[in-house]
Amino acid sequence: MPFPTLSKLFALLLAGALAGCVAPPPAYDYSAFRQSNPTSIVVLPPVNTSPDVKATYSMLAQVTHPLAEAGYYVLPVALVDETFKQNGLINPEDMHQAPPAKLHEIFGADAALYIEVSQYGSSYKVLVSEVAVAANAKLVDLRSGQLLWEGSAFASTAENQNNSGGGLIGMLITAAVNQIVNTLSERGHQVAGITSQRLLSPGGNRGILPGPRSPLHQQNHLAAQ
Repeated sequence: MPFPTLSKLFALLLAGALAGCVAPPPAYDYSAFRQSNPTSIVVLPPVNTSPDVKATYSMLAQVTHPLAEAGYYVLPVALVDETFKQNGLINPEDMHQAPPAKLHEIFGADAALYIEVSQYGSSYKVLVSEVAVAANAKLVDLRSGQLLWEGSAFASTAENQNNSGGGLIGMLITAAVNQIVNTLSERGHQVAGITSQRLLSPGGNRGILPGPRSPLHQQNHLAAQ
């Protein structure tokens, strides 16, 4: 069997290298976001599709900080929630069905943030116990009903766990102890804070854009021109 030529060998190596590469996600199209240029955001209580009943209000309590840090005025989330309930909308699912024009009329905000929490809380997987929170969100212009942005984020306590020491018995003990701590503490709320930061902080090629109160706002708009 003849040996491959140098050019063929190089082509094979290049093909193998390219096959092992994962293409980065495409850059997000922010044209609608920039054209809308929202200054104020009303955050609707998140829809919870996880088994943990604490997910909705744990996440809701965490979203104001990253949005405010990003340069937006955020309507007080407790007041928004109470306003919905005073008008007969008790469940987040019902709140999310309210027409954008009606939300704009009631709250006067430029945009609404809709969040869904798909994973929240602790899980025990024999060799590891983790608390994980996953959420996705979309920002909608309340004046036009147009989708401005959508994204997702995930955070877990397992990201910093190291079970390499102590062998199998040590891993089992560590996982059991972590499960007890995770169950008795409010680690879910802490991890929800990390998830909300990753979800709503500007940055990357799919993060939310800086708001008008951010020093990066004007710079971002000039770069897009």
